[in-house]
Amino acid sequence: MTVWGSQVVITGDGDCGPEVAPHDPGAGGVYISELPPKSVMVCYVESWAAHRHEKFDVEDIDPNLCTHLLFAFAGITSDGEISVLDPQHELCDNGGDCAFDRFTALKKQNPELVTILSVGGWAEGSEKYSKMAADPAMRKVFISTSMALLKEHDFDGIDMDWEFPTQRNGMPEDKENFVTLMGELADALHAEGMILTAAVSPSKYTIDDAYDVPGLAEHLDLLNVMTYNLHGDWDNYVHHQSGLYPYKDDTGNNKYLNNDFAINYWIELGMPSNKIVMGMPLYTACWTLDDPSQTDYYSPAEGTYSFNYYEFCYNLKMHPDVWVIKTAEGMNEPYAYYEKLWCCYENHTSVAIKIALSKRNDLYVILTGHFVEETKITLR
Repeated sequence: MTVWGSQVVITGDGDCGPEVAPHDPGAGGVYISELPPKSVMVCYVESWAAHRHEKFDVEDIDPNLCTHLLFAFAGITSDGEISVLDPQHELCDNGGDCAFDRFTALKKQNPELVTILSVGGWAEGSEKYSKMAADPAMRKVFISTSMALLKEHDFDGIDMDWEFPTQRNGMPEDKENFVTLMGELADALHAEGMILTAAVSPSKYTIDDAYDVPGLAEHLDLLNVMTYNLHGDWDNYVHHQSGLYPYKDDTGNNKYLNNDFAINYWIELGMPSNKIVMGMPLYTACWTLDDPSQTDYYSPAEGTYSFNYYEFCYNLKMHPDVWVIKTAEGMNEPYAYYEKLWCCYENHTSVAIKIALSKRNDLYVILTGHFVEETKITLR
């Protein structure tokens, strides 16, 4: 996929095996007509990728690819102060790697780039955030220490990734307290010309329990809906982790675990469409099948684990004779299997269709993903 100004070109060759979704882009590519003039592309950069065997650090980032780069993650202390989770890598103190400063310095190469510090994430849990949001004094500490850190390292805002209010040892009052926190934080950020975004759940039941949508809409500049990891190791069967639409055999809660429902539900509850980021995973989710002869959705399996996108695509290209690539009936997203290994992913066509949906919904944002996972994709 190539982004050219306000046009997106989906090349027809396919970087990740043959295109098998319902329509064929053709050798000339599919040109998505002009996007809304203020479209943005939001990309998460995972700090821990710098410690992987195949190191991915700030210098590996193309600063012209995304309009908004989010550095994941900072955390908070039990007292509510913002916390640097990997100080040796992220700060310059004591011979540190200065990742924060190198990250925000990417703006020298692209002055239009917006660099944001993401706070939270799954590993941070919910309980500390619940306590902080409930206590006016702790909220003040969080906001003041956050603003100091942002200014010190030239960040342009905060992405609040509390996973999730009211859950994981949270409390019912989190729903109201989250809006209060976002309001106070937005006031502080906006006074300094900075922005506030939040990463939120795509699950209907979490949305109902955790979020006062009109309240959040009043304060947030962008809303990052995490429409990925919709299926995972908590399921004992295979399914696509980021289906655009429900599968024909989906029942119960699974009918709601798709991009189309999640985005429209947020809009229905009062979030303006022009603030919404539709999430897209640029990595694979894989299961181990119980029986290699059963490969359709809902086939029994254990999982999940993931490949980087480029690792998986390289494997498909190098071993086309062993992988079977399919799309499920009525779906757009591909999956592939080899013996007991079953993996779901995105290809050029599924990305193009999701971008088309974002246009129909007048979404402000085209794509969000984990930037580190797409380092070898032709996305420039």
